[in-house]
Amino acid sequence: MPSDQRSTPHPLPATVPSLPHKWLRISGLLLVGLFVAYLDRSNLSIGIKNISTDLGFAGDGFAATSSLALTAFLVGYLISNFLGGFLTARVDAKWILLVTVAGYSLCTLLIGFTDSVGVLVALRVGVGVFEGVYWPQQFRMAKAWFDEREMTRASAMIQYYGQYLALALGFFLLTPIEASFGWRPMFWALGAIGLLVVLPLYARFLPAAPGTTTRATPAERGGGAGGRLTFAAFGGGRFLLLVFSYFANGMLFWGITLYIPLIVPTFGFAPSVNGLLSAAPYLVSLVLTVPMMLLGDRTGRRGPIAVSGLVVGGVLLACVALTGSPVAQFSLICLGLGYFTAAYTPNIWAIAVTDLPAHVVGPATGIINGFGAGGGGVVAGALVGALLAATGTYTLGLSILGLVAILGGLALFLYTRMRPTTPAVTAA
Repeated sequence: MPSDQRSTPHPLPATVPSLPHKWLRISGLLLVGLFVAYLDRSNLSIGIKNISTDLGFAGDGFAATSSLALTAFLVGYLISNFLGGFLTARVDAKWILLVTVAGYSLCTLLIGFTDSVGVLVALRVGVGVFEGVYWPQQFRMAKAWFDEREMTRASAMIQYYGQYLALALGFFLLTPIEASFGWRPMFWALGAIGLLVVLPLYARFLPAAPGTTTRATPAERGGGAGGRLTFAAFGGGRFLLLVFSYFANGMLFWGITLYIPLIVPTFGFAPSVNGLLSAAPYLVSLVLTVPMMLLGDRTGRRGPIAVSGLVVGGVLLACVALTGSPVAQFSLICLGLGYFTAAYTPNIWAIAVTDLPAHVVGPATGIINGFGAGGGGVVAGALVGALLAATGTYTLGLSILGLVAILGGLALFLYTRMRPTTPAVTAA
């Protein structure tokens, strides 16, 4: 049977509990939380020029120091995703979410007071650590409260819209705010929003994830897995293909996102529109994701759609170095990132959550996101920064990121050929 086709529709599993207004209380709240988290991730890219002047690394040292500061988040993120994933097996996801929101919001607030590059880097690592632990909890919630037929839409609301709304609106809104009031008030305001808005909302309205403190359901134990986190439980060798595809995604996404506020001014457009242009790839993504999200849930062909995201997006980005026209380069970035994220991101998490047993979802999504987004982002940030220092341009780095994305698409294609014909839809 083709890997993404199902012979019969999946009934709603009896173990998925009912919850009034679950789309608002789960997806809606987690969308808001990730929206603020992504503002905290991307704000440094907006303020880095003025920060470099105030902290003394403008000029010749800018490329190396800014690359270190921008990727420091991803170092903490890489490590802590693994921890956050394995915590989901024993600790209520709601309480982990509360602790981590408080942690990354406080680190963001404190960045606004720093006068040292070392403290800046340390606090950015702290933001990464707390947000890395936060990440897998979203998909532990999704596995608990949504069935297989809802998973692309749930994934899109929980993860995709919070992320890309923040990037689209963040670059558009925070750029003039930072220009008008400075980078310190920007960090103070974002930290305060997390502490005074997101944290109380989670504490009051977000439910617990049923079964969080058990490693496996009785059905899973009866299936011979024993609830153990074995390599076979993760899917064996095909799981490595899934991880590599997300590593390629991480390189492409972070390689552009870390540098887009710095790339856009090199095109020579009017400075007054740089904020809007930096947001443009994410606005394209938000428009394209609606048909991709509906197509994934209605057809079940999530694998081919996600593969097309990496391959098509990669091809478009690989072509950036082939043209010297700023308009053509900017158009390729917008279309490449926009289509790639719309087709790949919502569907890849739906694939992971539906394919994996419930007791494996948290650890597996932590590994995928930690190695993929964290590791891929660190490599991409260093690569683009090094090529910028060597060539004085971003185009070669962007094209290399596109080629890596194509390889990730091929890995995901192999994964779809090896997927189980019946996804693990049981919720803990």
